[in-house]
Amino acid sequence: MSKVNVGENEPLEKALRRFKKKIEREGILKTLKARKHYEKPSERKRRKRKLM
Repeated sequence: MSKVNVGENEPLEKALRRFKKKIEREGILKTLKARKHYEKPSERKRRKRKLM
């Protein structure tokens, strides 16, 4: 689980931006999008081959 400490005088927008960057670096968004819909095994293999 990702956490971002917000300073006392820090604007919420700045903390939210840091949180989004942290999640992106950890790859959480990528896994969420992948799990959102069912992917057939053949499609999964095709996607993995395409990345290599």
